[in-house]
Amino acid sequence: MSDTPGSIYDFTAETIDGADQSLDTYRDKVLLIVNTASECGFTPQYKGLQEVYQQFAARGFAVLGFPCNQFGKQEPGDAEQIGSFCEKNFGVSFPMFEKIDVNGANAHPLYKFLKDKEPGLLGIEVIKWNFTKFLVDRKGNVVKRFAPQTKPEAIADDIERLL
Repeated sequence: MSDTPGSIYDFTAETIDGADQSLDTYRDKVLLIVNTASECGFTPQYKGLQEVYQQFAARGFAVLGFPCNQFGKQEPGDAEQIGSFCEKNFGVSFPMFEKIDVNGANAHPLYKFLKDKEPGLLGIEVIKWNFTKFLVDRKGNVVKRFAPQTKPEAIADDIERLL
């Protein structure tokens, strides 16, 4: 048997509250996995992410936010500051996780997997900026990758098709 993970359910990530959480928790849900930042030009997308989360959550959809400080050091806060910022400024109620790296030697294994499955334009795997989004189907398969400038509401039709 291969050691290569078959789906996102094979990963664990630390929640913003510091608890280890298996992504198997999200089995049978459609997911939008996003690397986020609090001081980025795309930060207002938190509002759109929250809106699509609220629109589709009852039908088996979740947004998973992964703060990252690798792009212009735009996520300098600790977990408490990040969580407070997201809740206070954008009413974020979707699951947020601990700050991670998405590129390089210390990239979180989940992001290595996501980039391998959906490498992006020209097959270039690296995440280029904050708010890169990965859409995952109910079976844990990475279906599509969206650029940072793609607004969450523009992904609604893709989400709808998977639900």
